Amino acid sequence: MQTSKLSKTELFEHVSIPRALAIMGIPTIISQLINLIYNMVDAFFIGRTGNSYMVGATTVTLTLTLLNVAFANLFGVGGGSLIARLMGQKRTEAGRQVSAYAVRGAILIGLSYSLLVGLCMNPLLRLLGASDATVDFARQYTLYVIVIGSTPTVLALTLSHLLRNTGYSARASFGLSMGGVLNMLLDPLFMFVILPRGQEVQGAALATLISNVFSCGYLLLAFHRASATAPLTLRLGLARGIERENRRALYAVGVPSAVLTGLFDVASVCVNVLAAAHDDLVLAAFGIVMKVERIPNAVNIGICQGMMPIVAYNYAAGNRLRMRAAVRTARYYGLLVSGISILLLELFARPVTNLFLSTSSEGAGEALKTVVLATSCLRVRCLAAPAQLVNYHASFSLQAIGNGRYTMLHACVRELGIYIPLMFLLDGLFGEIGLASALPAGEGLAAIFALWLLRRALKHD
Repeated sequence: MQTSKLSKTELFEHVSIPRALAIMGIPTIISQLINLIYNMVDAFFIGRTGNSYMVGATTVTLTLTLLNVAFANLFGVGGGSLIARLMGQKRTEAGRQVSAYAVRGAILIGLSYSLLVGLCMNPLLRLLGASDATVDFARQYTLYVIVIGSTPTVLALTLSHLLRNTGYSARASFGLSMGGVLNMLLDPLFMFVILPRGQEVQGAALATLISNVFSCGYLLLAFHRASATAPLTLRLGLARGIERENRRALYAVGVPSAVLTGLFDVASVCVNVLAAAHDDLVLAAFGIVMKVERIPNAVNIGICQGMMPIVAYNYAAGNRLRMRAAVRTARYYGLLVSGISILLLELFARPVTNLFLSTSSEGAGEALKTVVLATSCLRVRCLAAPAQLVNYHASFSLQAIGNGRYTMLHACVRELGIYIPLMFLLDGLFGEIGLASALPAGEGLAAIFALWLLRRALKHD
């Protein structure tokens, strides 16, 4: 049954947990997977050039792209989880005020980020690991995707979070998916038809920018239509009426969620810097691996995002039995996906990595070295999938019940206390494979801590 045939109250309160998770989670999973196309299609077509330096440049800019996600989480996850809890308390007008505040905040932070990157582009790219061979390509991509494109990207992601948390998962997912499909169609057109040879990175960036703008436009329309029946609004003036308590509650969850994504970004920067210290081919190899491993991560994040509004609503409504059932069921499905992904990636690591870099064109020798190293590192890093699921699941569950303090603690311990130190230690001891091994080791230790935090939070809620 489609969500449009169910009232949101019925969906959140009465539909069986597996079915409710399917209704909320499947569109989100599809959207997460297609959303990967924004970067993966770029990487795929750029890889067809056989130019490892172009691939390395997109690895550097991935860090800046992920910051868009962090900023969207600040207002999208913080505002969305709060609105779901307000729905559980039947406080519709307060939910509208929160949505107006979140949308306004997303626009302002997107504009600020664009301005900052535009002013500091060259030193920033050098800091992120760009070399003389990759910096020009990285600059091209950053100009269109970040300097020009951050505001529509942050706004689109924020709108999708708010729609999803009010029960409009399919509309949110379609908006993001539409952008991914459009990007897939525009990439080869701009890269190999419209722009001349040697400007493939610029072509990919233009395709991504146009796709993000169209996605944002659709989500604005969907958001406006949903506002007729959901506590959502584009009347930004209502943001002035938000209660101080609700503003604090938004930031209590939004800031840890943004920090979590930001720290993940910091960890990616460290991977890039350590990989680039070996050479540009190692950087390109890790860029390929980090794109491939995002596939099972996207599925698991989709499951957790589908779970989040159900947990938040029932937590606020006082239905702890249903809330706990949603938490358990989502974790079970996520672990199942993780196990399957390990099996598939171990078996097909070489052909998968080969998709992202041609070894039959100009520069085939360097490309072959890159693919061989990427294959070895992927087989190591994919072992982290179950522990990553546990970490994502615990974090989303804590955000759903409004426990920002534990969310922040988990994020800091996971990245700053465990993963990043292990990264430097194992890279120094064992080189590239040691750097790859830091992910399963770090995520495994962090998962133990995450389970303890979640159990403690649910026990005392």
